[in-house]
Amino acid sequence: MGSESDFLVQFKNVQKSYDGVHLVVKDFNVDMVKGEFLTMLGPSGSGKTTCLMMLAGFETATNGQIILDGQSINNVAPHKRDIGMVFQNYALFPHMTVAENLAFPLRVRKMGQSEVTDKVNRALKMVRLDTFANRRPAQLSGGQQQRVAVARALVFEPKLVLMDEPLGALDKNLREEMQYEIKHIHEDLGVTMLYVTHDQVEALTMSDRIAVFDDGIVQQLASPQSLYEQPCNAFVANFIGENNRLMGKVLSVSGDTCSVELQGGGGTVQAKKVNVGQVGDATTLSLRPERVLVNPAQGSCANLVNATVEELIYHGDHTRTRVSISGSSDFIIKVPNTHNQQHMKKGEAIRIGWDTDDCRALDA
Repeated sequence: MGSESDFLVQFKNVQKSYDGVHLVVKDFNVDMVKGEFLTMLGPSGSGKTTCLMMLAGFETATNGQIILDGQSINNVAPHKRDIGMVFQNYALFPHMTVAENLAFPLRVRKMGQSEVTDKVNRALKMVRLDTFANRRPAQLSGGQQQRVAVARALVFEPKLVLMDEPLGALDKNLREEMQYEIKHIHEDLGVTMLYVTHDQVEALTMSDRIAVFDDGIVQQLASPQSLYEQPCNAFVANFIGENNRLMGKVLSVSGDTCSVELQGGGGTVQAKKVNVGQVGDATTLSLRPERVLVNPAQGSCANLVNATVEELIYHGDHTRTRVSISGSSDFIIKVPNTHNQQHMKKGEAIRIGWDTDDCRALDA
């Protein structure tokens, strides 16, 4: 991605164990470029928050080195790391006004009054709360409190801002609004951000790159588009976005494609060979719901399979169609609600199809 001087954060062979036996984080190696928005995404207990806490200094790495701006910080106290933090519970001082909350990290750094006032005013304008300076946190909505928390993390102009599930306590609409708010602040300031979440939509919306965690290991580190379009294994395919899984057995391999016999007597299909072994091995096929066509024209798809409509749910811009295929009744198709939409009925026999490149043969 770049030279050593381009990196703000480097995790080098970092491990973490709480009991000396089981590793919560296993050989974590990630380089963050200056100005990057990197998200660590994964289920609860996968190790993502532990990595963030080690970088913040609230946890100590069992093995490995954590480098910040070219210097090892393994033995540097948290308050000396020049890192801003935003937590899920906001962690605002309830007895202080909004302006006083923002001024606190500046006063700790012994800044003069005029500089404190100037930085606080700029930070409040940045999050559109300049008229709320004299309110206390209890007088603000959840979204406003989170804006104050973001402003406080940025007000002293840190090298790096860490965010640990910062939107988890907000309702859906506020959450979406704050996603764009934080993304725009990042773009405007160019500050480096490391974000932790278990919400894959949030990660896809905000990030330059995403590290997908499972069982203490980064399964894949890539751009949102690459993760969605080109998952490297079955875990990533299922964790990022909606995904259809078809079980099968590899019949033959030719270059970067393979022939797969579907489990349950569904016939044979062609798939892109991504993460499979040899002929005879089991595989999981990954196929996104929006890439499947209903009753496609003859010759328009490399793969054609018989299916039965099980359920139709109207979603405005598309109809979520659940069908039975190859012994499975939970195969999903997103059918766009266009003027030339095909009207299907529950129980109807249909043909569905997809291109070889849209179907990825992954580990079983």
